[in-house]
Amino acid sequence: MKTIVIALFALTYVLMLSVPKYRQYAALGVAGIYIVLGVVAPAEAFGAVDWNVILMLAGTMVTVDLCIKSQMPAAVADVLVNKLKKVKLIFVALALFSGFVSAFIDNVATVLMVAPIALAIAKKFNISPVQTVLTVAVSSNLQGAATLVGDTTSILLGGYAGMDFMDFFFMDGKPGMFWIVQAGALATVPVLFYIFRKETREIDRGTVTKITNMFPTYALLGTVACLVAASFIPDKPSITNGIICMTFGIATLAQEYWLNRDEAMIKETVLSIDFQTLMLLSGLFIIIQGITNVGLIDDIGNMFISISGDNLFLIYTILVWFSVLVSAFIDNIPYVATMLPVVTVISGTLGADPTVLYFGLLAGATLGGNITPVGASANIAAGGILRREGFEVSTKEFMSIGVPFTLMAVITGYLLIWMIYA
Repeated sequence: MKTIVIALFALTYVLMLSVPKYRQYAALGVAGIYIVLGVVAPAEAFGAVDWNVILMLAGTMVTVDLCIKSQMPAAVADVLVNKLKKVKLIFVALALFSGFVSAFIDNVATVLMVAPIALAIAKKFNISPVQTVLTVAVSSNLQGAATLVGDTTSILLGGYAGMDFMDFFFMDGKPGMFWIVQAGALATVPVLFYIFRKETREIDRGTVTKITNMFPTYALLGTVACLVAASFIPDKPSITNGIICMTFGIATLAQEYWLNRDEAMIKETVLSIDFQTLMLLSGLFIIIQGITNVGLIDDIGNMFISISGDNLFLIYTILVWFSVLVSAFIDNIPYVATMLPVVTVISGTLGADPTVLYFGLLAGATLGGNITPVGASANIAAGGILRREGFEVSTKEFMSIGVPFTLMAVITGYLLIWMIYA
């Protein structure tokens, strides 16, 4: 049976890589086979799905979509443009701004918000928009690891390890991933200035986009505030964060309908929920339960230990840079979902605090996606935007930005995580 389970697990990854458009069906299909084969019992399968993660993602997606429709992020970006004026400073600021927004809003949504502003400025000065749109994408991808709600991988880690919103700021009294990611972002600033070193012209002050509805912004801030407050509640239900995100999402949707009575917009917002990712995660949770039941997770953990011995630093180093390499070519969501229980096995065998490995995994897997144009959804979205504008980005062209950006951020995070948590 173990051989069959491993073969099906490998098949899942092959299908997700070869037909990414249908990856959610591959995961759900193999999960269904595991249940039929008795590898995972039906009741166990339902319990294996982390409903807190699913609800957090769904609720946040609704709030974020309506926040984008309210034009709040576009208005803030316009203010930045008017304040800075110099093209070089504007492009660097837009990249950093997209990163900050992406700490709280989905990476792809951030790119879709900020890239049009970068495009407009590039057109005004007859500049190729390739560099500015790509820096917006890689910067947004970097900051996804900064907070609990910044990226699906962060939500996965939070759900699996029982981390709350404030744990990403301060973990066991030490600086959390938020500050480590900010240090990585600062390390990339010289790279950004080098990329835009030739853009010395100035831009005229323009109009600021009008915000149509402040409620979604307040709801997003309320979501964060309640997640922070919930961090201090001991022994709370495991689904608390999911309920918070869903409550604000539903409230924002209800307010939008009450304000405009626009059923088409409500339908569009509901459909904006990334159901494919939710289906993918549900299937992966069951698959991981299956491979855990047959001992594969233990085998992978023991393989890491056999390679590195009991040297925690060597294991940490291999984990971080292996994650960078893997995430440069495949989606980091299934990779992180698979590796989280492996990290638990490794740390348990060594008797070590798993935090250093959890954060190392998150840093490597999230930032590694910036090496190639297909390593992260934000990069793919940026490539699509440029393609519609008539600019085809080659892998070499992307990597000329992505590689130095990634190396600066990963090296900074790699060193800080070890120094703080080892």
